[in-house]
Amino acid sequence: MTSTVRPATACVFVSVCFCAAACSRSPERGEVVAAAPRQALGQAAHDIALQSEHIVVSARVTAGATLASMLRARSIAAADVARMIERAAAVFDLRKVRVNQPYRLETDLAGTVTRFEYEIDGDRFLRLSRTNGNELAAEVLPIPKTRTMEHVTGQIDRAAPSLVSAIESAGETIDLTLVLAEILGGEIDFSTELQPGDHFDVSVEKQYRDDHGFAGYGPVTAVEFNNSGRRVRAVRFTPEGGAPGYFDERGTSMKRFFLASPLKFQPVITSAFSKSRMHPVLREYRAHLGVDYRAPEGAPVVAVSDGVVVSAGMAGASGRLVHLRHANGFESEYLHLSAISVRAGERVQQGEVIGRVGSSGLATGPHLDYRLKKNGVFVNPVTAHRAMPPADPVPAAEMAAFAAVRDSAFAELGIKH
Repeated sequence: MTSTVRPATACVFVSVCFCAAACSRSPERGEVVAAAPRQALGQAAHDIALQSEHIVVSARVTAGATLASMLRARSIAAADVARMIERAAAVFDLRKVRVNQPYRLETDLAGTVTRFEYEIDGDRFLRLSRTNGNELAAEVLPIPKTRTMEHVTGQIDRAAPSLVSAIESAGETIDLTLVLAEILGGEIDFSTELQPGDHFDVSVEKQYRDDHGFAGYGPVTAVEFNNSGRRVRAVRFTPEGGAPGYFDERGTSMKRFFLASPLKFQPVITSAFSKSRMHPVLREYRAHLGVDYRAPEGAPVVAVSDGVVVSAGMAGASGRLVHLRHANGFESEYLHLSAISVRAGERVQQGEVIGRVGSSGLATGPHLDYRLKKNGVFVNPVTAHRAMPPADPVPAAEMAAFAAVRDSAFAELGIKH
């Protein structure tokens, strides 16, 4: 199934105006400057020199730059800069201008801005352009994309012993690995339970941009994972008035009260929950009341469930620590962080980034020490997570609608329910 989304807008960041353009590249900035020629009426049959009407600069946001500083660096008039900032701020939070994102600036020969486009993310761009009344107008527009539903299949074997390597062997990226780990992580421990011979089938939307090719994944609509002879299936369904979710073939939610782990990938446990463990720094036996996850410096750490921040800051040997309180008597702690993204008293949602992996406090290197309490007593997070009940199932009144979506999605994978 193929669908094309093409708003009536020009493709983003094309550095050609009118006819052909003479381009020069600045190696220092990695930018392209194009002088766009005036269209001549009654053009002669032979080549003639044309005077340029517009100058187009395509570049990327540098570290520490703002929209204002980027425009001033291009010698845009102060009045134009002020108007552009005012118009843009009305439709987009300019504090979210990010380093290395592409932008395109078009001016006339007098240095007046005729159009400016900044790519916000893979889905949207900010455009400032002149109206018929020569006023500047700002809008946030979708990036034109082609969307297709595709079937991805892979298996676990000696050459691809992990989900990450199996997805890569199937020609896909780690982004799809993260999605599958999130969908199935409540049923399969991808760090310990995978076996040679396990295999999977996935129906997923892929997105393509004319100017960049593959542009990422849309939603996974259905997945089947055969794990050690056990078949785990999930289908995407949106209950009436609710948010999209994943359910097994019986309509039971794949989501648990707690996420499988506080990291956005299925991590490897390097030190388990223990009442007596040799401390790697102090070299003495101590209780280790959490689990250590191997993770790179700066990896995002997320809240395992909705909750309230009890504390967030330095905590001695634990380094930078975030402490959350959840429903049903649960509390979670995240130790040795390099950065903290929340503050005490703040409410957080499941999956929200609360900090970054680090090695603050007493630690030999970057990792996450994750701890869980039940009614004030530390418990093993791994076993506690597996015992968590699922979220609400498909409502009984919507089971017929769910069955239709399920059967259609599984049919795409060649699965009969």
